[in-house]
Amino acid sequence: MTYKEARVYLDRVSKYGSVLGLGAIRKLLCELGNPETDLKFIHIAGTNGKGSVLAYTSTILSEAGYRVGRYISPTVVSYLERIQVDGRWISEDTFARLTSMVQNAIARIEAAGDASPTVFEVETAIAFLYFREMNCDLVVLECGLGGAEDATNVIEQTLLAVFTPISRDHLGILGSTLEEIASVKAGIIKPGCTVVTAPQEPEVLQILKKQAGQFQCPLAAANRQDTELIEEAYDGQTVSYKDWKNLYCPLAGRYQLDNVITALEALRMLGTLGYPVSPDALRKGLSKTVWPGRLTCLTRNPLFLIDGAHNEAAAKKLRESLEAYFPGRRFIYIMGVFKDKEYEKIAGIMAPLARSVHTVSLPDTARTLPAEELAGVMKRYCAAEDPIPAQNCMGSAIQDTNVPVRAEASIEIAVKHAFAEANKMDIILAFGSLSYLGQVMRIHEDIRTQYINEI
Repeated sequence: MTYKEARVYLDRVSKYGSVLGLGAIRKLLCELGNPETDLKFIHIAGTNGKGSVLAYTSTILSEAGYRVGRYISPTVVSYLERIQVDGRWISEDTFARLTSMVQNAIARIEAAGDASPTVFEVETAIAFLYFREMNCDLVVLECGLGGAEDATNVIEQTLLAVFTPISRDHLGILGSTLEEIASVKAGIIKPGCTVVTAPQEPEVLQILKKQAGQFQCPLAAANRQDTELIEEAYDGQTVSYKDWKNLYCPLAGRYQLDNVITALEALRMLGTLGYPVSPDALRKGLSKTVWPGRLTCLTRNPLFLIDGAHNEAAAKKLRESLEAYFPGRRFIYIMGVFKDKEYEKIAGIMAPLARSVHTVSLPDTARTLPAEELAGVMKRYCAAEDPIPAQNCMGSAIQDTNVPVRAEASIEIAVKHAFAEANKMDIILAFGSLSYLGQVMRIHEDIRTQYINEI
C-alpha cells in the first residue's frame, strides 16, 4: 500500500461517519495486539486549548530527553501532522505500512460479522502502533470529541488526565448544559491517574473534583492568582508562575496564559510520578513551542494573523487579545466556520472590530456553512463609523451595511481580496475553524512569493 492508497482507503472508511463508543476500537486494538497497553499517556480533554497544552507539554518533555508521542486533531498544516514523535511527523511510508496492517485487521473483524471502525478509530489505532514501534516513553493524547466515549479513552495507563477550559460546545452531542458536557469530558479520569485542570467555571470544577474523588485520584488546579504576566505582544509573552520566573512563551493570545499554567501544573505533577523535568529544559522547551493556527503571525507587512476561534469562548478570548495588542484598531477579516458551531455568537463578538469581512465556505459537505449564509449573519452584526469600500470585488457583495461584508467564491479569492484591500498599516485576520487555516497559510505563502518575485 502506498501513502496515496492509504488516504483513499481512509476516505472510504470515513463514510461510516462518527460513532461514539469504545466497542469497535477495543476489538480493533485487540486484533492488533493491544499496542496501547505498552504505552503511558497524558490524556487531554476540554473545549479550547487542548492543542496548545499538548504542544507545551510535549515540547518540554522532548527537551528534557523523553521520547514523546503526540496525537492531535484537527490538523492545520498536513494530514500527517496528527501523529508525531518528538515533533516529527510520521513518514508517508510508515503511515502506509501501518494503515495496511489496520486494514487487514478490519477485514478479519468484518469477516467475523462485527461492525467496522470509524475513520477516527482507525487513525487512533495507527497512532498507537506507531508510538509502540517508536518506543515512546510518554504519549500526549488529545481527545477527539468529548471524553468518556471518545475512541482515545480506550487507554488504561493514564498517568495524567488533563482538562483545559470546558465551555459549551458540541451542544446536543455531549449534552445540553455545561454540567452535562463536563461530566462527559470527566470520563477520561481513571483509577490510579492524577488529575490536572485549568481554571474552570465553579460547576465544572465541582464535577471534576467529584469524579476524581470517586477514584481517589489527586487533583491539582492551575491558579491564575499564582500567575504574573510580565510582558505581552502579538508575537509572544513572558510570564511567571509560582516558582518559575520570567518564562518566555512564543505563542500569543491572552487565552494562552491558562494554557501555559495548565501545562506547567501538569509537568509539576508528572515530576511526582517519576518523570522530572529540569528548570533549564522547561524554560528551553517552552520557548521552542510551535503551534500553528493559534493567533499565529504569518507576515508583518501587512500584518497577517490566523486564529482557530471556532466557538463562543474562543471568540471572546480572541477579541480580548486583539483589543489588548491593537487598541482602537479594526481588522480585515477572513472568516469560515462549520455550521455546527456557534457562528451567530462568534459573529456578535467579533463584528465590532471589523473593518471589512470576507466569508468563505469550508470544504466539508456535511458540515459546510455556506459563505453567503455566514455573510448574512455578519451583516446583521457589523457597524462602523467610517465605511470602507471593498476593492477588486469578485464575490457576492452584501449590501446596506457600513462594513463591507462579502461572500467569497473560494478561500483563495478571499485571501487575494484581503491582500488587495490592505495597505502596510492594515491587519488581516483569518479566523474560525482550524481545518481551513492550513489552506490559508499555503495561499498566503504563494501570494507573498509572487509579490516578492514581481518586485
